[in-house]
Amino acid sequence: MLEISEIFNAAAVLKDVARKTAIIPATKINPEVDVYLKTENLQLTGSFKLRGAYYKISQLTEDEKKRGVIACSAGNHAQGVALGATHNGIKSLICLPAGAPISKIEATKGYGAEVCLVPGVYDDAYAKALELQKEHGYSFVHPFDDPKVIAGQGTIGLEILEQMPEVEAIVVPIGGGGLISGVAFAVKTLRPDVKVYGVQSSGAPSMAESLKESKICHLNDVSTIADGIAVKEPGVNTFEMCNKYVDEVVTVTDDEIAAAILALIEQQKIVAEGAGAVAVAAVMFNKLPVKGKKTVCLVSGGNIDVNTLSRVITRGLAKSGRNYTFIVDLADKPGQLSGVCSVIGNCGGNIISVTHERINTSSAINGCTIRLELETRDLEHIGEIRKSLVDQGYNVLN
Repeated sequence: MLEISEIFNAAAVLKDVARKTAIIPATKINPEVDVYLKTENLQLTGSFKLRGAYYKISQLTEDEKKRGVIACSAGNHAQGVALGATHNGIKSLICLPAGAPISKIEATKGYGAEVCLVPGVYDDAYAKALELQKEHGYSFVHPFDDPKVIAGQGTIGLEILEQMPEVEAIVVPIGGGGLISGVAFAVKTLRPDVKVYGVQSSGAPSMAESLKESKICHLNDVSTIADGIAVKEPGVNTFEMCNKYVDEVVTVTDDEIAAAILALIEQQKIVAEGAGAVAVAAVMFNKLPVKGKKTVCLVSGGNIDVNTLSRVITRGLAKSGRNYTFIVDLADKPGQLSGVCSVIGNCGGNIISVTHERINTSSAINGCTIRLELETRDLEHIGEIRKSLVDQGYNVLN
């Protein structure tokens, strides 16, 4: 299906099109792991998807180019196809899930594509794209299950080996599997000693389940903040390649993804979307056997909607212990709230908001409940504040 020469050819085609993104150290992500980031979030269009899409389009025949191209995407592949088609003077029609981030929809239009919004998720957009392809004779640019697309994504593997020859492990996000198939094939062909790990969201574990069951599995529903990898079913080609070349696939929760996004912003000054942060989340929360190893996490994209980013930061703060809400049951008499605030202040907690409730069936008739939202340092700090409140005789409900 795929030869290493194809990936080298893709690298030659992409040389003057795609950026050779930097690999940067990120030691604070996990002190027990020698972590580095391959910053594909800084790629043109904000995602690695440009590589596979552009290479596929470049290999079309003149007749296929005249008929135009069609694709389906959660957003990043759409932008890659749009830019690649426009750059080659080709018409492009992109089917996107109606729930795709507005920023990705507008960016796709901005690169010159016509957009068709389809109710549902990626798989629904895929079905609509196939329908329109048959109707109009477009050339279909598959987002992951195409040898040319996989070859384009595999150029990242070549770059990692060139930029960091001492690499011991590479951690890659998985949606449909095109990215990890290309990277794993290139890396294992040239350096079989390097471990390649895949990461999915626990809300969309289609590849993880398929590999576990040794057959392609279709998920009825997917739900994750990592919209770029919310795929119900892996590809035929990508399943076979992951089964052959990938060492292990793990999953991370939405809360872990949110914490990783926050860590990248604070520690590395890097903005990643949910799908782009899953590899970092897996290393950050010790989901993989990479302690002490030189490990490259592939930050695959940075096209996160600003409204989503705001909610993700809030979740990330809570997951990392930077934000916490205490609920305390009190006697409804003067000085009680002042006493609680004094304990929190002495422990170094910063109170953001206070809600005081007198009418609460769970409290005594002469009691009340207060809800205090705090800024805290970490989970240990939350524990210290809780202990201090309990030691002072307060009834902490949460």
